Amino acid sequence: MVTRFAPSPTGPLHLGHAYAAILAHDMARAAGGRFLLRIEDIDRQRSKPRWEAQLIDDLRWLGLSWDGPVLRQSDRLPEYRAALADLWARGLLYRCSCTRRDIEAAVSAPQEGAEPAHGPDGLIYPGTCRAAGAPRPGEPLPDAVLRLRMDRAACSCGFDEIGPRHAGHHRITPEEMIATVGDVVLARREMGTSYHLSVVLDDAAQGVTHVTRGEDLFDATRIHVTLQHLLGLPVPVYCHHPLIRDENGKRLAKRDDARALSLFRAEGASPADIRRMVGL
Repeated sequence: MVTRFAPSPTGPLHLGHAYAAILAHDMARAAGGRFLLRIEDIDRQRSKPRWEAQLIDDLRWLGLSWDGPVLRQSDRLPEYRAALADLWARGLLYRCSCTRRDIEAAVSAPQEGAEPAHGPDGLIYPGTCRAAGAPRPGEPLPDAVLRLRMDRAACSCGFDEIGPRHAGHHRITPEEMIATVGDVVLARREMGTSYHLSVVLDDAAQGVTHVTRGEDLFDATRIHVTLQHLLGLPVPVYCHHPLIRDENGKRLAKRDDARALSLFRAEGASPADIRRMVGL
């Protein structure tokens, strides 16, 4: 078994991060497997060295250790570009010049009485740029926003889930992906990649066998499994765990500094206290 914890260095770790990291660590250790650390720093504007140093210090304070060197997404941009070039050459990507406002306007009045459809990435893209943005024969990969043509990419596939709320085997059909996901973004101009593409390539490169993450990403798993099939990558087992929420039921975010691990540490909390707070 190989699990991983993959935080973004864009703010302090909070109790939700502690839960996710401890869960992945303990699962691997209980099985005699490996636990890996990956820094998801493709957002170069928001990622900061000080946050990376703080999160590594927090993880060590929790008593967690990882196997092998830390993998940083910022070191893997050539691998992401190679995968995009492959998909582009196969006619599975197209340029998109639409702004968020353009998309909202295009889907704001679909049919009378119908609500705009939402997918894992928000409003389902109406395909405005499919024809104009399609690759021309022999055209190299452009530096642009690139979307996946789901009508060509979707396939019949599936994945196994062992999380408490979605356990079982989940089938994915082309019809479902086209209707409920749509043409997702696989590359952003300022990043050169996207979360969907990088997480799939990184999990495969690190040999991750069991992906543990919050249940808010359960619907996005259909995108990731589709990409794994397109790129000939193994499909790991998924474990989507419940989110840690505040007293009002709201999920924790990095802006919730009051629940930052560094503040609990400063107030004298121990790693055992943190485990009790998150139910582990």
